[in-house]
Amino acid sequence: MAHVTNEQVDRLLEQALLLDDHGALARRLDELAQGYESGEMSRAAILVLAAEEWRQAGQPATALDRYQGALEDGGEVPVDPRAGIADTLFELDRPEEARAVIAAIRAGDWNPATALTVAETLVAYGDLDAAHEWATDGIRSCGATGPGIRDSLLRTRYRIRVDLGLPEDDLDALLDVSR
Repeated sequence: MAHVTNEQVDRLLEQALLLDDHGALARRLDELAQGYESGEMSRAAILVLAAEEWRQAGQPATALDRYQGALEDGGEVPVDPRAGIADTLFELDRPEEARAVIAAIRAGDWNPATALTVAETLVAYGDLDAAHEWATDGIRSCGATGPGIRDSLLRTRYRIRVDLGLPEDDLDALLDVSR
């Protein structure tokens, strides 16, 4: 069993970037998650990272399994693992299931980072109206959240709004202020 540090995970991510080997990183993250005892990040967060790497390695079915594992683990994660599940389901050409997962996220508690992820997924799969709604609601939910997520939501929403041909509104003014 292992204690996992942020520095340890950062080193693994750096090595993978240098080697451009997402599969090797995914396997190593899987090993960390299996041997997890304690750490500066949750086991669920490690499983989400592994899922993202499995997707980059062209293994969406394995990624889906890791996202599901993160969800079942219940540990603290920056973005609801269901957002990754939905994105992966779209990738696997299972859009009805993906939309059901997004509806379940909407019906519960979600944070601005999850709203950003869902909005970006919906843009990628052509549902600009729903993406606009998620980005707008995400901005309005930011509250005390740091400016990074809020600014990302503002930029994403702006691009969606332009693509939809919608007029500027009060939230666009926030984007000008954040620059």
